[in-house]
Amino acid sequence: MNKTLTNKELKEVAADIRKLILTTTHNAGVGHTGGSLSETDILTALFFRVMNVDPKNPRMANRDRFILSKGHATPGYYSTLARRGFFPLETLDSFDQLGTILQGHPDMNKAPGVDMSSGSLGQGLSCGIGMAMASGDLGLDFTSFVLMGDGESTEGQIWEAAMFAGASNKRIKNIVAIVDYNKVQLASLTKEAVDIGDLSIKYKAFGWHTIEVDGHNMDELVQALLDAKEEAKKGPVAVIAHTVKGKGVSFMENQCAWHGKAPNKKEYEAAMAEIDLGGTK
Repeated sequence: MNKTLTNKELKEVAADIRKLILTTTHNAGVGHTGGSLSETDILTALFFRVMNVDPKNPRMANRDRFILSKGHATPGYYSTLARRGFFPLETLDSFDQLGTILQGHPDMNKAPGVDMSSGSLGQGLSCGIGMAMASGDLGLDFTSFVLMGDGESTEGQIWEAAMFAGASNKRIKNIVAIVDYNKVQLASLTKEAVDIGDLSIKYKAFGWHTIEVDGHNMDELVQALLDAKEEAKKGPVAVIAHTVKGKGVSFMENQCAWHGKAPNKKEYEAAMAEIDLGGTK
């Protein structure tokens, strides 16, 4: 089981992870920095408080499952796994290099702690629902958490999966969908590409219990995810986490240019200084 950290300690862990993200993408010269920074608090709350995982036994049968459906945001995912102890921090130095366990998109056959190889947008929720269904069939008790992007939420397969899980004759249990709703995607604001509107209303219409939360307020976020895990025992739950692309670095925040960009030396030093000065507040 996870060691219980205070919310203040979780905030400190999240700051550490943001530094690891910046260092990883800077050293590699590639990586999706903006979306990794927006998901950091969500991942911190999940892996350090909410989820039942064991870095020493990453394949234990009864572990909670996690799927990064927005599979391009691996700098945030890998930094969280490393900080949690699934592999040494030094492994981050090999990110996206030939032969590394830390591929550009997560590979469940290479990286400890990765439950699904992902990156083809829209597929994660279907797999998470399948895992949740299998938990009962296998006589196990775990929750599947799926983290999606808001741009990704325009994919049709997500809504097919949502319709299935929330159908009155299905009511799939132990599935929690989380939307990293940072409102910025590859080349524009999400609403300028396809305005997805009120996601909470949409998920409710598909039969899901929904929770909206500030995705950077650790106190609220931890409670929302704990509530979601408990509520998921009765049926599917969607957590709409309102976040900021590039959170913690002023010149990256809300900028689509930082969707898939790594900081150069000057940008890296400036960004790291902001995190040290409390840029995650």
